[in-house]
Amino acid sequence: MDCGKSTLALQIGHNRAARGLEGVIFTRDDRAGEGRLSSRLGLVTDAVEVEEGMDLYAYLVAHLSRGGRADYVIVDEAQFLAPGQIDQLARVVDDLDLDVFAFGITTDFRTRLFPGSQRLIELADRIEALQVEALCWCGARATHNARTVDGAMVVEGAQVVVGDVRQTTAEVGYEVLCRRHHLRRMTSATARAGALSPDVLPVAPTPQDATG
Repeated sequence: MDCGKSTLALQIGHNRAARGLEGVIFTRDDRAGEGRLSSRLGLVTDAVEVEEGMDLYAYLVAHLSRGGRADYVIVDEAQFLAPGQIDQLARVVDDLDLDVFAFGITTDFRTRLFPGSQRLIELADRIEALQVEALCWCGARATHNARTVDGAMVVEGAQVVVGDVRQTTAEVGYEVLCRRHHLRRMTSATARAGALSPDVLPVAPTPQDATG
């Protein structure tokens, strides 16, 4: 998160459209709602919402059979896809000879691989880390995703819960953290609260305080 993956997905689509190419865009559980691919920069486009059990290879074959055009395929939020759907995307590359650009995060809020991401790593022809470096609240490179409720980090719950980094109080949100602060479960909110907390350590009076 916060690394510009959706922005890059949109840019790839824009660049190819500018050259007269047409693509099919898949996404799942985007923050902007069903059938939308959006970036936190405010860019958004229509997309095909991937449903549970949907066959992506069959969808594209049917699209082409009806006279539709597909010069490339873009998939955002690929971590939410089932491993079998990743296999279908590999078949799209091999059997339909289409380029597939898949974007997603590797691990969940518990630092465990998403099943879809794991299968993508196993099958992808090429894997690239995005050049936009996400930063933890402390300024260090962010490597882990944290789920928050009311600003506090949680480590239990369903693997997929849609939220955003712009959450409000008591809503599910997400924040990128460095490994150190993820292990310490210290979000920006809890760090700020700790900094503002009064000193609870006992302070012995000085001789001047005792004598007045």
